[in-house]
Amino acid sequence: MTSFPQRPSGMPCQRYRPFPPVALPDRQWPTRTFTTAPRWLSTDLRDGNQALIDPMNAARKNAMFDLLVKMGYKEIEVGFPAASQTDFDFVRSLIEGDRVPEDVRISVLTQAREELIERTVQSLAGASQATVHMYNAAAPMFRRVVFGFPGDGRDQCQAVAVDGTRAVMKYAEIYLPGTEFGFEYSPEIFMDTELDYSLQICEAVMDAWQPGPQREIVLNLPCTVERSTPNVYADQIEWMSRNFSRSRRPFICLSVHTHNDRGTAVADAELAVLAGAQRVEGTLFGNGERSGNVDLVTLGLNLYSQGIDPMIDFTDIDQIRRTAEYCNRIDVHERHPYAGDLVYTSFSGSHQDAIKKGFEDLDRRAAAAAVPVSALSWEMPYLPIDPKDVGRSYEAVIRVNSQSGKGGVAYIMKFDHHLDLPRRLQIEFSAVIQRHTDDEGGEVEPKQMWDIFEGEYLAPGPFELARFSSETNDGIERISTAVKAFGAAYELEGVGNGPIAAFCAALSSADLGLGGVQVRVLDYAEHALTAGRDAEAAAYLEIEVGDQVLWGVGISESIVQASLRGVISALNRVARDRSPR
Repeated sequence: MTSFPQRPSGMPCQRYRPFPPVALPDRQWPTRTFTTAPRWLSTDLRDGNQALIDPMNAARKNAMFDLLVKMGYKEIEVGFPAASQTDFDFVRSLIEGDRVPEDVRISVLTQAREELIERTVQSLAGASQATVHMYNAAAPMFRRVVFGFPGDGRDQCQAVAVDGTRAVMKYAEIYLPGTEFGFEYSPEIFMDTELDYSLQICEAVMDAWQPGPQREIVLNLPCTVERSTPNVYADQIEWMSRNFSRSRRPFICLSVHTHNDRGTAVADAELAVLAGAQRVEGTLFGNGERSGNVDLVTLGLNLYSQGIDPMIDFTDIDQIRRTAEYCNRIDVHERHPYAGDLVYTSFSGSHQDAIKKGFEDLDRRAAAAAVPVSALSWEMPYLPIDPKDVGRSYEAVIRVNSQSGKGGVAYIMKFDHHLDLPRRLQIEFSAVIQRHTDDEGGEVEPKQMWDIFEGEYLAPGPFELARFSSETNDGIERISTAVKAFGAAYELEGVGNGPIAAFCAALSSADLGLGGVQVRVLDYAEHALTAGRDAEAAAYLEIEVGDQVLWGVGISESIVQASLRGVISALNRVARDRSPR
């Protein structure tokens, strides 16, 4: 095989440096596996909200808060109260309106500045349980350029963090006497901060806070701007987790907050948990600054797909999506993992065929075991989880366009219209659909597919079965029938080893306008459409009419009449392709 060399892009790659690796030769995270869900914190109402072109009003904030509580989030960051009166008022409305359940802890964010800390703590007065999340940027670029600290700026930056921690403690004593109060610290821009200094500043903060039994500290190590590969971030997290003071490590909740600038925030968070992180901060569907935060929906359902309870209720994914779209005024993409309109949908013919066969196998295995399908392990081509588990139906799993094949067509005909087409009929009808999509383009909806099927196989034509009667004698079927063909009436008789063969013999005995050709059945299938006294049956017949072979379909309460109508269906299809004599 000829190999063609790739050409240089011409882009100024020399302006960028590879992210430095972490010296951690005995790293443990690559061999670990998930066993339980981490603690979750939703920051939709803070980080997510501040990234919106049109920030949420009170109604949208309350809708988001109610959704998060209903889904089961126990830690919710509800605002940045020192940043705006709107955020302050929302926090107060939750507390004064008694809207925070007893098993939910709200959190608020503040910079490490005393006047902002006081205002932030004031917003929590009267809360049953609450956390103040304080941060200051610790990376060299920020110490040198943004803050203008002299030298390496380490001492000055650490003093900001320590003084801020003491201020949080001071104002909590003043304003939150009856509150179960917690503290979270983030050395912002952690991923670009020297590891030894990140450890130093966190230890200095803990010297002030004094974590211990019943006095946890949350240390959040954010990937504020995603720049490294996920494995390097995992190394950073494991290095920190292993180097915290051993006496304090049991009282530290190590948290991560990953952004999606490189498109790998989910991988960052997952590997960070394997590396020792105990909590993950993020937003529903990944809303946030720039490319967004890590997506809590994807993270949670990734765990679910591995048989691990995410401890969050995703059983109505469409309602979750609709509420998030209302609150954020941002649509969730059709291909968004687990929640997009099209993620349980296949257009490709080979995918559709595999999914159809997978469902049939699942039904067979359930029947053999005498258990419902939901009791079986999920094994399905192309579908990582059962759509029904998140409130989706199977009706939208397979959709048909110009790329689709017989599998997709057969799936929709069976599950939407209850017609289980034989394989060769699937092939024939898929070609009919293909001609339609080639001519008109776009997708063929289930109702439209039925209209095409009905027009092709069930519509009236120049042939019509007026009546018939039959009798059996010594295994020989004799049929008498009246048919119409191209406006003329015929009384015919025929014999065969069954009513269908006898009917075809009768039709072959006269020239009905097609040149007196022989009519012969090559294949036959039938099944019930409905149950009960008025049950209908469908019959599928592959018919040879002269040198032409095609399928006919008949539906009736009588299986014999359905079969004879199927023969007439085939003749009408032949007639469309020929001119009467």
